[in-house]
Amino acid sequence: MDVAIAHQWLDRLGAAWRDRDPEAAAGLFTSQAIYRSHPFQSPLRGRAEITEYWASATSSQTGVEITFGDPLVDGDRVAVEWWSVIDEGGRAKTDAGGLFLTFVDGRCSTLREYWNLMDEARVIPEGWGR
Repeated sequence: MDVAIAHQWLDRLGAAWRDRDPEAAAGLFTSQAIYRSHPFQSPLRGRAEITEYWASATSSQTGVEITFGDPLVDGDRVAVEWWSVIDEGGRAKTDAGGLFLTFVDGRCSTLREYWNLMDEARVIPEGWGR
C-alpha cells in the first residue's frame, strides 16, 4: 500500500457514502473482511454484512460532505482521520473520527473505526487530519 493508492481507496469510500451506495462500499473490502464500526459492538464479517450495515447507516443521510485527512501508511496498514457534515432526517449533524485499516491486494481486510457525532453542523478545524 502506498499513499496514492490509500487516497484512491478513501476517495471511493467517500463516493460510496455520498451516493448512499452500499454495494460500492462493500466492494472495497475483501470477501472475508472484518469491519468494526464501533469499538463496543460486534464486528461485521464479510461483504454481505458490510452491505447491510451501509444500507442501514446511510439510508436517511443526504448532502454528505466528507473530508479525509492525509493517510498514514505503514506497509499494509493505513490510519486516517475523517470529518463529515450530513443532513439526517432534516437535521444537520457533524460526524468526525478515525479509521485504522489493513489491506490485502488493494482491498481492505480489516477496519476499525472511532467516531463522535454532534447534532449540528460544525466547520472542520484547521489542521484536522494532517
